[in-house]
Amino acid sequence: MRLSRWALIVVVLLVAAVVGVAYGTLRLTPLEVLHGALGMGSATQVVVVRQLRLPRVLLAALVGAGLGASGAALQGATRNGLAEPYLLGVSGGAAVGAVIAVALHAPAAVVPLAGLVGALAAVALSLVVARASGGQGDARVVLMAGVVVGAFANAAIMVALAGVDANAVRGALWWMMGSAADATWGQVRALAVYVAIGVGALLALARAIDLLALGEDAAAGMGVDVARVTLAVYVAGALLAAGTVAAAGLVGFVGLLVPHLARMAGARTHRSIIGAAALGGAALTVLADLVARVAHPPAELPLGAVTAILGVPFFLSRLRRLT
Repeated sequence: MRLSRWALIVVVLLVAAVVGVAYGTLRLTPLEVLHGALGMGSATQVVVVRQLRLPRVLLAALVGAGLGASGAALQGATRNGLAEPYLLGVSGGAAVGAVIAVALHAPAAVVPLAGLVGALAAVALSLVVARASGGQGDARVVLMAGVVVGAFANAAIMVALAGVDANAVRGALWWMMGSAADATWGQVRALAVYVAIGVGALLALARAIDLLALGEDAAAGMGVDVARVTLAVYVAGALLAAGTVAAAGLVGFVGLLVPHLARMAGARTHRSIIGAAALGGAALTVLADLVARVAHPPAELPLGAVTAILGVPFFLSRLRRLT
């Protein structure tokens, strides 16, 4: 991909971040944003920028980067343009964990951790189901295992929500729809390390994904251990998605949408596709979170609902082309 296009993606991300920090109930100019970030503005500006908006924008960017990179790698490994980060039952497992925590009236800080545990359990269960069927290295079998685990998770959610009070149901549904509203610097630091490791692992696998995209036989002929590399991509992509779920709940369609945009921008190798998808996912999620904050004041829309509104039409257009 051309250097000018890389520069454009970075500029879009930076502009999205500045706009995301500047707009809200209290509107700030770019200069006021800078002063607030440096602690040079008024006390109100400093609090709004440093404690409220900047952590939220950074968390949204990290969530988008993780989902974008995960989606790009999984689409390449499965040779399926409709693959997305939650394909191993990550979303369903995370939702089960979070719903159980809410139903048990666990502290709010426990809900993300429960979601992460649920997501990891779903990934492990999907791989166990695939191995039991003798197709752990077969993309189709693993995908079907993820579908089965996701269906089981949906049933478990209904059981967990049966008989709980309305406030618990509302809290669980809000988390399942995704939000970066409760972002803290601690969450940002933890997710930054997690995303850096996950994206780094996928970039290290990028050359093998290039070969997998040519077909299993061609990849095997070039010395690739197809089953092992495919499993590694599945696990790395799913665990990366699980980390974003723990931080901000379920944010759909980002991992499906931005890899296609990266290819449209000229990315060809999976190293460039994964990198461009990470940057593009960060920009898209920051802008979607901004829309969630300002579209219907004083109420706030769920982040996952906004990304779905953007992603569903694109998904349908891609589905039409692929069928």
